[in-house]
Amino acid sequence: MEVTNWNERLNETELKVLGFVTKHHGEQKRKYTHEPYVNHLVRVALLVKDYPDDSRMVMAALCHDLLEDTECTMAELYQFLSGIGLNGADSDYICFWVKELTDVFTSEAYPQFNRKTRKDLEAARLWEISPDAQTIKYCDLIDNTTSIVEHGGGFAKVYLKEKKRILVNMNKGNQELYQKASSIVEKI
Repeated sequence: MEVTNWNERLNETELKVLGFVTKHHGEQKRKYTHEPYVNHLVRVALLVKDYPDDSRMVMAALCHDLLEDTECTMAELYQFLSGIGLNGADSDYICFWVKELTDVFTSEAYPQFNRKTRKDLEAARLWEISPDAQTIKYCDLIDNTTSIVEHGGGFAKVYLKEKKRILVNMNKGNQELYQKASSIVEKI
C-alpha cells in the first residue's frame, strides 16, 4: 500500500500524533526497504482507519512500535496525548493498546531463549491481547509481510512461519482484517 494522501486522511489530532512519533523514530529506516520507518506506521494506521475507523485505534497504530523501537516511555506518551487535548479515558485506551502491541519476549529481555522460543512465547501472549489490539496487529502484520516477502530474501520463509503461528489463535479482532492477514500469510 502506497503512503499517499495520508495528510488528507488523518484528522488534526492524528496528525499531531504522527508528528510525535516521527520525532521519536527520527531517522530510523525500514530494515529491507530502507524507506523512512514512519511510512510503515502511516500504512498501518491508514489500514486501521479503513476498517473500524476509531481515531483512538488509528493513533495507537501510529504509536505501535514507539516503546520497543525508541527511547519514548509510556509516561511520555501519556503526557503527550493528554497535552494535545485527549481526555484521560482516550489516553488510557491508546496507551493500553500500545503496551499490548509492544513485544515482551525480546532478545534483550530474554537472552537465555532462542528466537523460536521467544517467538512462541510472544505468539501465546498475542493470543490474549484485546480484540482492538489484535485488529491493529493484523494491519501491522499485513504491511510487514508484504514488505518482507518482497525484500527479505531467505528470511521471509522464517517470518511467514512465525506469523502463521501467531494467527492460529490471534483471531478475536476485526474478522475481515483477520481473513486478509491469514490469506496473505498462506498465499505467499
